[in-house]
Amino acid sequence: MRQLTFIRPNCFEWHDVPAPKIQSETDAIVRPLAVARCDLDLYIATGAVPFPGPFAFGHEMVGEVIDAGSRANVTPGQHVVVPFQISCGSCTSCRRGFTASCEAVPAYSSFGLGGGRVEYGGALSDAIRVPFADFMLVPLPHGIDPLTAASAADNIPDGWRAVAPQLAQYPAATVLIVGGLAQSVGLYAAGAAVALGAGRVLYLDDNRANCELAKQMGAAAEPLNLGQGREPDELFEIVVEAAGSPDALAFAMRSCRPNAILTSVAMHFGSTTPVPLMQAYYRGLTFHTSRASARNWLPDVLGCMACGKLHPEHITHKIVPFAQAADAMTDSGPKLVFTPD
Repeated sequence: MRQLTFIRPNCFEWHDVPAPKIQSETDAIVRPLAVARCDLDLYIATGAVPFPGPFAFGHEMVGEVIDAGSRANVTPGQHVVVPFQISCGSCTSCRRGFTASCEAVPAYSSFGLGGGRVEYGGALSDAIRVPFADFMLVPLPHGIDPLTAASAADNIPDGWRAVAPQLAQYPAATVLIVGGLAQSVGLYAAGAAVALGAGRVLYLDDNRANCELAKQMGAAAEPLNLGQGREPDELFEIVVEAAGSPDALAFAMRSCRPNAILTSVAMHFGSTTPVPLMQAYYRGLTFHTSRASARNWLPDVLGCMACGKLHPEHITHKIVPFAQAADAMTDSGPKLVFTPD
């Protein structure tokens, strides 16, 4: 079968590889119906984030089950979301909802992010084998287009977890999203906050196109303008930092009201990142940063999409056939979705 393989920055190749087969009673074989480009994929493709190749590429996927083991709990023909991280569902971490840290597999195990780790295959292929399918695979609700839900495997739950539990703790709270590097995640967070009834949602980003998308998601939007010396003129109860820069993280901390919750969904690549901890201390700030446990949040995300309140399709800027995936991967927009030829 064909598989898109990352070789090095700005270089992808289609390889002919053996088709996956059932290896365990809880395995399933899934063929892609829609594959989204994760925010991180863009930076791997351009070399901004160094990942050693070669490895199978793509990890945000909605697909159709084409084969299943006797205990996989899915049937051929079923449409499913495939969360990008490998998780067993039964270890201590998985039972606690930390499916990004499954103890049954090597650390950071996932589809389409090899980088020297265990190779599980990639979504930009004719099929993948899903281990622990009885836990991992989540049925796509009727009426949701696979193109709409493609990013539910990673980036949509990533934005969701930055606002949903926080709004459960502080209903109708005000929400600030500082957008940037993790561009689709920040936009999905804005849409989720609106869908979940936040009192006010403000999205800040120097990317004007992304500000317009945030408005489509129901948020207010303005330029961030940190380069012009901007300081907070309003404090928020829930803050999301998706910009990925030390200055933006410090601004996000200074934008927090007393006892606010700040979640950083961006990766910070420096060995250290300066932050105003004295202000955080006196304000009683709760700060969280981590990889998203996508499988844990998938049922809530899909439920909100099914009821018509969350519209991730507004963030998709281009739909591209698989045949053009290699050339399109460095497109700078917030969300590409690929469809099989």
